[in-house]
Amino acid sequence: MEFLDVADGRVVARMPVAHNTQPAGLLHGGASAALAETVGSFAANMHAAPAQAVGIELNITHHRSVTEGFVTATATPIIEGRSIASYQIEIRDDAGRLAATSRLTCAIRQPR
Repeated sequence: MEFLDVADGRVVARMPVAHNTQPAGLLHGGASAALAETVGSFAANMHAAPAQAVGIELNITHHRSVTEGFVTATATPIIEGRSIASYQIEIRDDAGRLAATSRLTCAIRQPR
């Protein structure tokens, strides 16, 4: 994974499809989920600092298959509170077509 943009409330990263495929040659759903959780968790931890954000729920819907190139995930906040932060994540192919959408919710753990 390669981070492309990291700013308050927005994290963008991309990942190659190659070596992240299922036996049929399609982008593996688990790889898409890992990309989504990575960008969402990074955004949540930026918001929560110095506290720590930990994922408590991830869902993902796959809209189209991707067989080559890169996929790019963009995480934007739905809510960034003191104890919970949730992010909408869109995963797009190189042509900008929506390949998957995801939502990540993180619990924010205050330092002891």
